[in-house]
Amino acid sequence: MFTSAALHASPARVSAASSGRLPVPTRARPFAKTQRPTPLPLRLLLGRPLAPTAEEYAAACDDLRVGDPAMDAVVAWMQEVGMATGRALFMRAVREGVEAIPDCPQALRVFFDGLRQPPRWIEPEAIQDGVRFVQGVGLHANWVLRDLALMGGYLMSGFNQSLVKTGALDKGTSARVAETGAWWMHCTEPDVDQPGSMAWQSTLHVRLVHALVRQHLSRQPDWDEDHWGVPLSQTDMVATYLGFSVAMLGGLRKLGLPVTPRESRGVMHLWAYVGWLMGVSPGWLARSEQDGIVLLYHTVLTQSPPDDTSRQLGHALSREPLARHFTHLQTLQRWLAYHQHLSVSRYFLTAKQMHQLGLPGGILPWYPVLTLPARVGRYSLMRFLPPLRDRLVRKGRAEQAAALRTLFGREEAQVLRLSAGHPGAAHSGVGQAARATGGRS
Repeated sequence: MFTSAALHASPARVSAASSGRLPVPTRARPFAKTQRPTPLPLRLLLGRPLAPTAEEYAAACDDLRVGDPAMDAVVAWMQEVGMATGRALFMRAVREGVEAIPDCPQALRVFFDGLRQPPRWIEPEAIQDGVRFVQGVGLHANWVLRDLALMGGYLMSGFNQSLVKTGALDKGTSARVAETGAWWMHCTEPDVDQPGSMAWQSTLHVRLVHALVRQHLSRQPDWDEDHWGVPLSQTDMVATYLGFSVAMLGGLRKLGLPVTPRESRGVMHLWAYVGWLMGVSPGWLARSEQDGIVLLYHTVLTQSPPDDTSRQLGHALSREPLARHFTHLQTLQRWLAYHQHLSVSRYFLTAKQMHQLGLPGGILPWYPVLTLPARVGRYSLMRFLPPLRDRLVRKGRAEQAAALRTLFGREEAQVLRLSAGHPGAAHSGVGQAARATGGRS
């Protein structure tokens, strides 16, 4: 079970505590307002109160001022040797390993040495259970991640600042959803935990771009660290990775899909590995779904309430299906997908939250409700009859791949297609790196 001792296990947190704490960024709720009583059934499920202790609260707030120290150090080295040279060497090490680089710079060796061994409690067998489960739930994973985790995440305006300030609204929501989908497909392949895999390459590339964005935004005069913390902070990274695990599992259950303890454990191990590879400190990695629920709640307490960025991003995401690519009856299928996704969001979110996200009023959760009996019957039957399990996984993965194709159309699926003005695109080599991390659809 998660403990405050585990929370302080990462080097970044220990050093922050030992050097004296800076003031809590003002976006976080005061500690007194976090101490709400936990309903008894939830407390019994978690084995503890949901509210943070004073030590846990301080750790979550401290890490609003911590980024990704290991990758941030790599970016500092790149600036010393020249960004074009440093970035090219980094991407080669990602693809081929540091052994392929003659006289490999010490900065790269230190970084990649830190990736040789994930936390020992993360089990490869459990990761494979998680991959198999995610593939088997098919489009329902897409529904939850898009219409609950992503859409609902825009309610937390602390998350939104980095997106808006790097031109997310100018670039277009469709591109961001497509690229995230390609990365997610990489991370839910059986070779996700193998160095050199597409998951490895694309995740480390995204991690580098995040560090470049963090450095760029931190230097902007309009970035208020005393309010927001650092851009793409450790605490925000934790909330993001838990959206792919904890939020997905909870959303699938609400859709009527059964989740066994083994499957829950597998999903948590899968995304703990991906989170670690993305730069989340080991002390923030949740070993179980119960631990993840607690951690996610603690990170949410550091978020600001919805603001205009919530409405801008929510409205833009709602319109994304109207730009999808279908092989026939495109106008009709776009219109249907638009209304289906709105109804799924309404299934998970309140009418007030829909309004805060700039979504149309009067939306009913008709699609997930009408499809509930067939969904429960299909998954219950196919999940628990061994001869049909492999078929469920194959069919689910085919659905996910087909959905990705509607996002990219005839273009090659890529994880990052950065515009020239994006902070992560500065200094040559972006096009090559993006193609190197291009996804399979």
